[in-house]
Amino acid sequence: MRIDQLQISYLADHPQFIDTLAPWVFAHWQPIIGDVSPETRAAKFRTHLNKDTLPIALVAHDDDEVYGTASLRVHDLPGREDLSPWLGGVFVGEPYRGRGIGTRLCATVEELAKSRFPDQVFYLFTLDKQLWYQHMGWFVRESCTWCGHEGVIMERHLGC
Repeated sequence: MRIDQLQISYLADHPQFIDTLAPWVFAHWQPIIGDVSPETRAAKFRTHLNKDTLPIALVAHDDDEVYGTASLRVHDLPGREDLSPWLGGVFVGEPYRGRGIGTRLCATVEELAKSRFPDQVFYLFTLDKQLWYQHMGWFVRESCTWCGHEGVIMERHLGC
């Protein structure tokens, strides 16, 4: 994989990547969220095959190989439906981590959010990537709990 050949596109334009992404995300999050199968993850990805309405998933890829994904969502944390919009579903396949792919995905989702929600606050939650997001300019808003695990809600103003 060459980072200079990395493309970021709508998952809607590359639904074939769901076959790779769903098992990756299932394997990573299953111990926490308890999905019953990779097909459960695939079904959730299919709800993100949008370009004009949320949720919208993006994928990092080259012509025929996917490296990761991130989404723009109305809501992403049960119980905090008062906050919107959200960056969610950020995931890079293990062999491709540490190459800036996640950072590029997050920046692209942020640009997408800015175009749709100018001058609003943008949110995310994380269980363990707080420092990584802080390096990208996110700020801790408050503590949260997701699936019995402690995390934080972070925010970033889309006008900045």
